Amino acid sequence: MDYELLPLISSPHDLKTLSDTQLTKLSAEIREALCQIVETKPAHFASNLGVVELCLALHLVFDFSKDRLIWDTGHQIYPHKMITGRFPQVRTIRDRGGLMGFPNPNESPYDLFMTGHAGSSVSTVLGMQTADDMLFNDGRRSVAVIGDGALPSGVVFEAFNNAAGLNKDILVILNDNQMGICPRVGGLAEYLDKARVAPFYNGLKRDIAWALNKFPMVGDPTLKGLSNVKEALKTLLHGGMLFEQLGFRYIGPVDGHDLKSLRKHLEMVKDVKGPTLLHVFTEKGKGFLPACEDPVRFHSPSPFDRTEDGFVVPRAKGKSVSYTEVASESIYNIMRNDHRACVLTAAMCAGNNLEKVRDEIPDRFFDTGICEAHAVAFAAGMAKSGMKPIVDIYSTFLQRSFDHIFQEVALQNLPVVFAMDRAGLCGPDGPTHHGVFDNTYMRTFPNITLMAPGDSRDLEAMLPFAVQHDGPISVRYPKASAENVQRDDGFKPIQLGKSEVLSWGSDAMIISFGALLSECTKAAEKLEKDGFDVGVINARFLRPLDTDVILEAIEKCDVVLTVEENTLCGGFGSAVLEAANDAGLSTRNIKRVGIPDRFIEHGDRDELLAELGLNAVGFIRTIRELLSERAVNEPIG
Repeated sequence: MDYELLPLISSPHDLKTLSDTQLTKLSAEIREALCQIVETKPAHFASNLGVVELCLALHLVFDFSKDRLIWDTGHQIYPHKMITGRFPQVRTIRDRGGLMGFPNPNESPYDLFMTGHAGSSVSTVLGMQTADDMLFNDGRRSVAVIGDGALPSGVVFEAFNNAAGLNKDILVILNDNQMGICPRVGGLAEYLDKARVAPFYNGLKRDIAWALNKFPMVGDPTLKGLSNVKEALKTLLHGGMLFEQLGFRYIGPVDGHDLKSLRKHLEMVKDVKGPTLLHVFTEKGKGFLPACEDPVRFHSPSPFDRTEDGFVVPRAKGKSVSYTEVASESIYNIMRNDHRACVLTAAMCAGNNLEKVRDEIPDRFFDTGICEAHAVAFAAGMAKSGMKPIVDIYSTFLQRSFDHIFQEVALQNLPVVFAMDRAGLCGPDGPTHHGVFDNTYMRTFPNITLMAPGDSRDLEAMLPFAVQHDGPISVRYPKASAENVQRDDGFKPIQLGKSEVLSWGSDAMIISFGALLSECTKAAEKLEKDGFDVGVINARFLRPLDTDVILEAIEKCDVVLTVEENTLCGGFGSAVLEAANDAGLSTRNIKRVGIPDRFIEHGDRDELLAELGLNAVGFIRTIRELLSERAVNEPIG
């Protein structure tokens, strides 16, 4: 498609030169650009289609070179990027070295935070508005755009409470599309459903009450009549009552795809004093029928082709099975065979591939919404009462429940299973989603057993083992195709704290914790062909660590290489160093490889692993260098 208007938009100020007709055409061009992105790569799609008019209206009414804007969650940032000078680079989004798929302050001053986790926008805009009032006091405004899926997050209500107390002039836009990644759940979802069909309400409940109280009350019939009027008005204005009680002036609901109406209402609320909430309803996938009909599938779809009538022809792809699919099938089988087993997820039913469990065993499937901290405490309560809860949450999102892992689970020594999906590098999702800290934060607390499968067979065996374990336990696995590692002596059953020795080498031993095991075996095979004797250990456990085997390797081998897809700071390699130190062994022959002490950018997972030396080529290079250094430094005679 030849774009007529998008190439002309170098900043939001250019929008003000366009007519209403041109703005409508610009909306269509933005949606076409979104379609062309997703035709070539997996990317966030339906959510971006749904915010096009809202994005334009915000930039038409506010000046975000001075005013503040936070998109919560930031995967709906693509239209914003296009109109803030980044349209020429938009086809590079999520590519290594290209635009990030989330807000990125390094790309543009219009991006203020990397918002990859939901719920924090109200807190951050409140903080910015408070600071701006103290430092500048020039009338700048702060706006948070938050989705109905993120709204139930506990931190949102903490921020609402504080905002009302401070009475700051912030605007919260509730982008209500009846979805998170999956359909929203819970009591607040039902409340918003009622609000969507309520008449427009402009936040004047207090003024109406004042007027009613001024009516003369002559006799019981009048009193009864006015009481009925008040109750009728309360019912009529149901949509905003909750937010009004929380201290916000509520306005809405407003059609989020009517650009003219949106601009009018944003102008109306722009200078309202005190905390204000504008309720905007949108359609996830707007403008592309397949995405409207199946917004879950089109949240972040695989590349596709479009037909002339606008429908989708899926691209052919291989039949490789992912670790997520292996885990979900294992969880399903566990729950079929054990009536006490249940699974909890935090708005990630589709991401964790749990639809089969949800549909066939609904009474033991629990979706808490984007409330990870609650999910963990909820699971602790279930475990205390005799259930066997499996908390199936992405590694990066489980970080949000850190205190509850400590307080409600580890401290109580309760049998909660943490199935940590997306552990390791998450490719094009980038630093907000890379799950590279869980080895470190989970091993902080006593009582928790930590496991990681070397391949799919390990994962299939580890989850049933974890459910039968009498205490907190975690299993981490990556967003990757599941592999099966060849074992000459057959698969060894999972035993608490025991590693699996695939081969023993006198020159070097590679000790792998996690799904890079296949790359380790490839490296050992190549080095063996080159005349080096290199063995491989599948660690399986970080806690308890198999010190018998690992310390023997440290004592007998010239080089010991620890491998993990986790930050080196406090991870598996650190545990090995600690064990060697505690045993009085020299650690000079130990080399740790993993994620360095910095945030890793977005890009293809294999590309990132190669760049960090976390593949067979990298392991071979590292071991060759270490053995060469060892040979040079050995005394002669």
